[in-house]
Amino acid sequence: MKKLTISILLGCLSCSLFAQSSIDLLTVSGRYGVQTNYKENYPGTVRETGILINLKAPVVINEQLIWYNELTYTNFAVNSEASFPAEIISTIYLDAFIVQTGVVKRFSESTALQLLLAPRFMTDFKDVNSRNWQFGGIGLFEKKYSDKLMMRFGLLYNTELFGPIFTPIVHLDWSISKRWSIVGMWPVFGKINYHISENTTTGISHFGLTTTYRLGDTNYKNDYIERNSIDLSLFLRQRIAGNFFIEGRFGHTLNRKYAQYEEDQKIDFRIIIWSIGDDRQQKNINFENGLIANLRLVYNLPIE
Repeated sequence: MKKLTISILLGCLSCSLFAQSSIDLLTVSGRYGVQTNYKENYPGTVRETGILINLKAPVVINEQLIWYNELTYTNFAVNSEASFPAEIISTIYLDAFIVQTGVVKRFSESTALQLLLAPRFMTDFKDVNSRNWQFGGIGLFEKKYSDKLMMRFGLLYNTELFGPIFTPIVHLDWSISKRWSIVGMWPVFGKINYHISENTTTGISHFGLTTTYRLGDTNYKNDYIERNSIDLSLFLRQRIAGNFFIEGRFGHTLNRKYAQYEEDQKIDFRIIIWSIGDDRQQKNINFENGLIANLRLVYNLPIE
């Protein structure tokens, strides 16, 4: 166990994959949405809550090769007070297990290539079978321009239940000044940071990712939910002890929806949010965007 821990830490410290000054190895997060109304004047209110757990475990193979591993668990719950026909879902519980595993090959002190498999298990934990699996991958080329600027360029691909989706990625790690920095894998997530002190950081965070979940309930068996939301938040991050931080976020959702479709409702493909050949008929009604709060505990490993 001790050797495994040392291997993981060496992987973090030696790989140009982590050109930033630190890495969040473990994140445990809770999400709370303010109660809101349905669109189209549909009677009833609804509230969204969620959980996120993320663990990173890179392992060094040699000076040029890293085996990178990351596991993310998410849960989203939509608790509704509205009444819908039996074939339309109202109260929703969705779970996701997302794995990223693969290699990071370093060619020089300033360049590297990251190739990862990214399978997902997306479910409501009813009638679970092989159709709950989705498969995808990530390819990124890394270029370190200076001690203050590192970028990665590439593509994220996943086989969603509506069809293939492609997301061009620009990963940015830029220390603009002593106080300001920008980090993130845009357009999926990112932060604009203002470093008040070594222990305290504030700024703006962004997160937006499309996910789909197969439903197993007998009333709408094999239908699927497409979840979309862009979360824009102000955040404050504070060291509480050693390498542990607590981070609070408060913001608003944009384009949030939990759209229900029959399993044969497909599109040709999608690039980020632009769909080609989308003639699907949504079965349920979306609810309004609203305020969200997020509280997370983070274990952050300094690298420099």
